[in-house]
Amino acid sequence: MSEWINNRNQLSDQERREGMKNLIRQLHQGRSPEEVKAEFARITHGISGDEIARLESELVREGMPASDIQSMCDVHAAVFADQLEEPAEHVPDETPGHPAFTLKAENRAIEKLISEVVNPAIARYRENPSTEGMALSSALSQLLDIDKHYARKEQLIFPYLEKYDRPAPAKVMWGVDDEIRGTLKYARDRARLGDPDAAHQAATAVSRVHEMIFKEERILIPMLLELLTEDEWLLIARESDETGYCLVEPEAVWQPARADIGQHTAVEALQQAGLIRFPTGVLNHEQAAALLDALPFDITFVDDKDLVRYFNRANERIFPRPKTVIGRHVSNCHPPASVHVVEKLLSDFKSGVKDGEDFWIKMGDKYVLIRYYAVRGQNGAYLGTLEVTLDIAPIQAITGQKRIIS
Repeated sequence: MSEWINNRNQLSDQERREGMKNLIRQLHQGRSPEEVKAEFARITHGISGDEIARLESELVREGMPASDIQSMCDVHAAVFADQLEEPAEHVPDETPGHPAFTLKAENRAIEKLISEVVNPAIARYRENPSTEGMALSSALSQLLDIDKHYARKEQLIFPYLEKYDRPAPAKVMWGVDDEIRGTLKYARDRARLGDPDAAHQAATAVSRVHEMIFKEERILIPMLLELLTEDEWLLIARESDETGYCLVEPEAVWQPARADIGQHTAVEALQQAGLIRFPTGVLNHEQAAALLDALPFDITFVDDKDLVRYFNRANERIFPRPKTVIGRHVSNCHPPASVHVVEKLLSDFKSGVKDGEDFWIKMGDKYVLIRYYAVRGQNGAYLGTLEVTLDIAPIQAITGQKRIIS
């Protein structure tokens, strides 16, 4: 590609993009990051987080597995680091309560916890694993509050990356988030047993947490501030409480100067004015919604195109659902490691091989039963899949008989 790097000022945008993609391919084929970094600097004056996202998404569309990018994402960040453009000044990024501000505030709290609690605990554990296991385990348990930080990205922010045709960063980041979670949990559990490897695993997780902070603040957040509208940020802010926050709460409730999402409420108002006629009766929208929310279990419906179309709001949902999940492809709503299970289940439902499937898992004091049903029309055509989730622990505890009102 030497013909492309002699004079970067003479390159067209397309030549520059193809040159950068070619360098990424070479990196994946084993070329040293140092060589690629040097050529990368010769081909471009700088690169934005959004341009990295678009390059990676194009490579995935051209056949590169997202898992390959995930496995090399730390190397990508190292190669791009010197050429990353400094984020422009954005007022929302500096406004307490704005989701971007909250993400950064959490990152500062994470860094402080690592510096003041986790790293000292790792050092003491290396010296004496037989007596410092519970202290390291406790420190890592505190750091695992990072799950809320990652969950908000995955549930509330990644849908917008898909909307704006940047799917690769969402898949890659989610995969890395899961790897960090897994390593932290493994190190925490091994520390309790005095396993010497726990210190190495904990240090590895801490290093990857720092790398993720860099990617969020130099790539993800600047890209989001360029792409998302004020209304979209407002919806993210309003949905964030349900998932929760990592280590620190927002300093304020963000209220932009223009917080008009009237088009959404107007549509909802029109829907509530109508009636829904069923084969066995008629309900208005308010009655139907309240009835479904009153069910003593969670339900979620995915249509025949594998898009999430509806979920109820039971009093105590087992698995939280943000509104941003509506219209999202169901494969993008699950961790990469479990996507193949979801796709196989839907395939079996569509082909008629199965009409249902059950799973059950322990979650603290809950015993969660997850049931999936193929939903079919009168002619047998597949219309979608219904997920029903309930805690069966209270049911299992029932004994004797109850014949009178409490």
